[in-house]
Amino acid sequence: MNLRVVRWNPKRRLRSIEEFLTRPTFDPKAEAVAAELLDDVRKRGEPAVLAAAARIDGVALRPSELRVAPAAVEAAEKSLDEETKARIREAHDRVADFARRSMRQDWSYPTPGGGRLGEVFRPIQRVGVYVPGGTAPLASTVVMTATLAQVAGVPEIVACTPCARDKSVRPEILYAMKVCGVTEIYRVGGIQAIGLMAYGTRRVEPVLKIVGPGNAYVTAAKRQVYGRVALDLVAGPSECAILADDSANPAWVAADLLAQAEHGSGLERALLATDSEPLAEAVSAEVAKQLPRLSRRKLVERVVANGGIVLAAAKDLDDAMELVNRFAPEHFELAVRDPDAWVPRATSAGAVFAGHWTPESAGDFAAGPSHVLPTGGAARMFDGLTVEAFRHRTSLVQYAESDLKDALPVVTRFADIEGLDAHRNAATIRFGRLGTPEDDVEALLAGDDPGTDDA
Repeated sequence: MNLRVVRWNPKRRLRSIEEFLTRPTFDPKAEAVAAELLDDVRKRGEPAVLAAAARIDGVALRPSELRVAPAAVEAAEKSLDEETKARIREAHDRVADFARRSMRQDWSYPTPGGGRLGEVFRPIQRVGVYVPGGTAPLASTVVMTATLAQVAGVPEIVACTPCARDKSVRPEILYAMKVCGVTEIYRVGGIQAIGLMAYGTRRVEPVLKIVGPGNAYVTAAKRQVYGRVALDLVAGPSECAILADDSANPAWVAADLLAQAEHGSGLERALLATDSEPLAEAVSAEVAKQLPRLSRRKLVERVVANGGIVLAAAKDLDDAMELVNRFAPEHFELAVRDPDAWVPRATSAGAVFAGHWTPESAGDFAAGPSHVLPTGGAARMFDGLTVEAFRHRTSLVQYAESDLKDALPVVTRFADIEGLDAHRNAATIRFGRLGTPEDDVEALLAGDDPGTDDA
């Protein structure tokens, strides 16, 4: 399966490129299904969740089986080899270290009158983590979400993940949840899991925020519960762009493109943008060579059939970079001689992987930043998941008398502009008067009677 190399020119629109760049963020069918099922969960609670699990996933759970028991988590830990457990702990430690370093600290500065202004940050008290478990059991997603909540100090971390037909959850996922501080685990996925966390049931308290990636149905469900709960971002099929010059190894580039295409939805996107047509041709040959060896070959072939892998050759790297920014990829690799020179040019990317020795898969599993990132072009305006998503910011205003006195002309003028007498009074009463818009604030501050009633 050889991929055709497209010659890219930003002044000339190519149909294949435009179709590649125009990927729908939301699925109308999924939106309709999510609306109906979420309404059922909201009205009926646990029976609706269990019925959906039976109908959609073919898993007949009893109410007592919805929550994974601590004994099952302990059994999962015992079933795993020491190497696997060590690598899960190492990934957790790497992500936790990055999260701790990136946390914002409380801060304040003194006001002229002796007060202070600043910000304080506190953990959200109860969050929900969605962990996909369909075509691939994403133990790494546990690490890339729950670890951040743990570092942020969230006391209640709820996780939902689909189980197999025999009601089992992969031991790697359960062990990762233990390491990352998850306090409640439910063996349910899909729309019904989002409904469970957002609305709660007789046995399950609702969460305040839901994070984590999912398929089109999970994405639709998250969108529709926004407002009842907070969200991280709406993440769809995975994406990658690679900017490469002739210093890139075509075998490495091909492997990175194929890695992005194996997730399983068939809607993934992978782009090579280069100024070297010979490199693009060599990458095409490498894709044809490597693809037959992949265990998930059929899934990758679906992506290729859908036009999800594009090899674009431009006249120079500036034009190639323009294409990348138009794509606004979830992941962006810089396979060029001088990656540092190009990092500032990436105006629309969820994460940048700089240099030949930085495959995107390192970010998926080990590097430190979360792999939960915006897709579908949302990298133009959304950030990836960080530890701050699990904390809420509160501004701090502490005025002394002289601070309020200094600000009083501003406060009263805006109160007058907006016709808010009670706002004006709340400030002026502290200086002994209930004022009116006609009052002389300067006289009030000087202690003169402006002609209003005493407070």
